[in-house]
Amino acid sequence: MPKAAKAKTPNLHQLAQERFGYDKLYPGQERAVQAVLAGHDTLAVMPTGSGKSAIYQLAAYMMPGATVVVSPLMALQRDQAQAIAQQDVGEATVINSSLSAAEREEGFAAWESGTSEFLFLAPEQFNQSETLERLRSAKPSLFVIDEAHCISAWGHDFRPDYLRLGQVIEALDHPRILALTATAAPPVRDEIVQRLNMKKPEVIVEGFDRPNIFLAVHRVQDEAEKQEALVKQVMQSAKPGIVYAATRKRTEEIATLLQEQGIQAEHYHAGLKHDDRGAIETRFMTDEIEVLVATTAFGMGVDKPNVRFVFHADISDSVDSYYQEFGRAGRDGEAAQAILFYNTDDLKLRRFFASKTRIEPEHVEQVAEVLQNQDEPVDPKDLAEQLDLSKAKLKATLQRLAEAEAIELTPTGEVVAGGLEDTSTAAEAAIAAQERRQNFERSRLEMMRGYAEVRDCRRKYLLNYFGEAFEAPCDYCDSCRAGVVVEESDRQPFPIASRVAHKSWGEGEVMRYEGDKIVVLFEQVGYKTLGIDVVLFRDLLRPVAD
Repeated sequence: MPKAAKAKTPNLHQLAQERFGYDKLYPGQERAVQAVLAGHDTLAVMPTGSGKSAIYQLAAYMMPGATVVVSPLMALQRDQAQAIAQQDVGEATVINSSLSAAEREEGFAAWESGTSEFLFLAPEQFNQSETLERLRSAKPSLFVIDEAHCISAWGHDFRPDYLRLGQVIEALDHPRILALTATAAPPVRDEIVQRLNMKKPEVIVEGFDRPNIFLAVHRVQDEAEKQEALVKQVMQSAKPGIVYAATRKRTEEIATLLQEQGIQAEHYHAGLKHDDRGAIETRFMTDEIEVLVATTAFGMGVDKPNVRFVFHADISDSVDSYYQEFGRAGRDGEAAQAILFYNTDDLKLRRFFASKTRIEPEHVEQVAEVLQNQDEPVDPKDLAEQLDLSKAKLKATLQRLAEAEAIELTPTGEVVAGGLEDTSTAAEAAIAAQERRQNFERSRLEMMRGYAEVRDCRRKYLLNYFGEAFEAPCDYCDSCRAGVVVEESDRQPFPIASRVAHKSWGEGEVMRYEGDKIVVLFEQVGYKTLGIDVVLFRDLLRPVAD
């Protein structure tokens, strides 16, 4: 039987200490738990290492019924389930693709009977209709989405399987929602709330600042200079540390360079065998490896407190990604470094990566024509067999058609051709959706370029990007150390968060001011940075009435 409601709500701080073993409960954690218990669907945006898992553990303990936790990685699910077991607050079941049919059945049965109070799932588990049916039978009262930024099409780690979670929640009669993430700029927060159809949403945003991390950018002229500077900096820095590189080949090259200097370094990427990756992770977590040189395949869910530096050999695709990645440093609160080694040519590689998922009009029409003749929901696997498209191209095409509202994706991942009356019109709408996405991705890369090239406090730039005010200098970035800080302008012709319109770019929202510049997020073209003098002289922006 599912657990009954607690007769009396105890002091949350006392509960966190005595039952869960937490030293203390932070204000953001307490506010998020109270919001959930008060009946609000809740989005909690809190810095890495601030104890987001404590929020759903406390809320679930206080609520009747079972809890579902959607988490993107098997390793992350395993770690969280083990933490629950150690705290003696209930059993946790993990259902993922590594289980046999018998193990899967045993796990669901334990959860449905109430023996297990937490069910951890990866979003792709909803591709199987059985998963949704089993959840319906247990009627969960709390639905937790970890790494919730993955649901945002404009987020830095978008995962299409997250898109159907809103439909899954409705199919379960909308249990209370708790969405958790460490990285969500204002537009991403808005999209999370909208896509999950949150009711009475409570959005709790804790400070993004990581004051113990020194921020710097090392500009170089070419690849040889970059490698030399990177190796020198690694040798001079306290360890352990992480070096991020954009490609698998680069991780191997840099790891070899470090090994030649006597540093215990290993490369890590998705091309390695599963067992090899696991062995490397274990060695890094136990400090046998001094420096891990990795692609972004390494990181999500990693909780190693004593990482002393995170260096980037290549520029990230967005400020969101960069913040998430360097946030793996200094989780113990001790001094750490985040340094980007930057060459303007690096931007070309990022632009190339962004173009790889581009869909072609003829592919869209191919998919649309096949779907148009289907009366029943279609399994994407069946579509792939009929069309000469790669899995990635098909997924991107279906995603664009869904964004254009030409098709619908069911909670179990099947495709319903609801709005496909005219294939050419659907193709045009999908291509337009693609252009909007690419404009946005280009603008996010430009914002990352802005961080690399800014002649001002880097901490202020980062925090302003996430919608948080900060008064420079921070005294803990290379710009402030060099005395390079721009005076704030008193001129703010449009209030922050107000709506404005541009005759070519359409409507947008004022995000922040940077010295004598205004940053606007336009719905059609993404982020734009404009000089205030030019805006006023040419009357480029006009306010939009609410």
